[in-house]
Amino acid sequence: MRKVKYTWEEFARKMGIEVERVENKEARELKKFVNELIAPTHCQFCQGLDLSIDNPVHHPSYELTPACNHDCIFCYSNVAVKLGKAPKPGYYGWENPKAITISQYGEPLLSPRIVEVNKMLRERFPDARLDLQTNGSLLTEELWQKLDFDLVMVSLDAASRERHKMITNADTFDKVVNALKIVGSDKSVRSIVRTIFMPGINDEDIPKIAEIAASLGVDEMMLQPLTIHKLNEERLKRAGLDFERAESVRELLKVAMEAKKYIDVRISGCLLVQLKRMDALTLYNVYKVSREVAPLVKRRRIEKIEEDL
Repeated sequence: MRKVKYTWEEFARKMGIEVERVENKEARELKKFVNELIAPTHCQFCQGLDLSIDNPVHHPSYELTPACNHDCIFCYSNVAVKLGKAPKPGYYGWENPKAITISQYGEPLLSPRIVEVNKMLRERFPDARLDLQTNGSLLTEELWQKLDFDLVMVSLDAASRERHKMITNADTFDKVVNALKIVGSDKSVRSIVRTIFMPGINDEDIPKIAEIAASLGVDEMMLQPLTIHKLNEERLKRAGLDFERAESVRELLKVAMEAKKYIDVRISGCLLVQLKRMDALTLYNVYKVSREVAPLVKRRRIEKIEEDL
């Protein structure tokens, strides 16, 4: 007996369903948008972009301090500190890295060693891209002149002083905006505003953040889905987080499309490579499981490199 194979469109029609009703206009628009997206500059050289790697890890980082002058309601770093799992200061990675981030935990500009470590990493790894990840509140023109990075990510999750204070528990909105102005005006570096998608809290702010950043000369917005850590769950609930929408890829992409009107928006590379494999209907309905108990550094701390530094 000959087997009859149908495309999903043919099967839908045989079942009496019009294709337009199965894959709607919004789904096709989302698919087109995803196909056109490219990975964030920061994600380039990260193992997460290679689907053939079973357990990918982030590219190397140099951790300076787990301390921070912000207390963000969503932050994985403060969860790690509370659980005693924050990494000790040092280099986490391997020899001959293509990119190094300072740093993934805490606020690196709090450390008095920031200029020293920046210089030593440049000398030790002259071919590596050096990325700075900061909340921006401590960045001044004077300090900027002493630093030497190829890429700078400044975190901003609100478009107003009041909401920024509610999210960060710090009254530093104007200082963060000034940091974006500093890095945005320096075209020798790739400047990025890093924003976390928190529907019910800041989803309406995200296009405004994109507009602010673009007006200051910032090159890119890195829009990241929220990871909900157990110790932050109650704080996020009190702030108004819509937990269901926070895990909806469709909702994330809709906000990204709005922000794209103002700036070069990109979403996390390890998520993007997965989304590009999906058809429009799956993309429209998929949810991302975004809950963790505690964040962990999966890279090895190399003391020999620290000694060399």
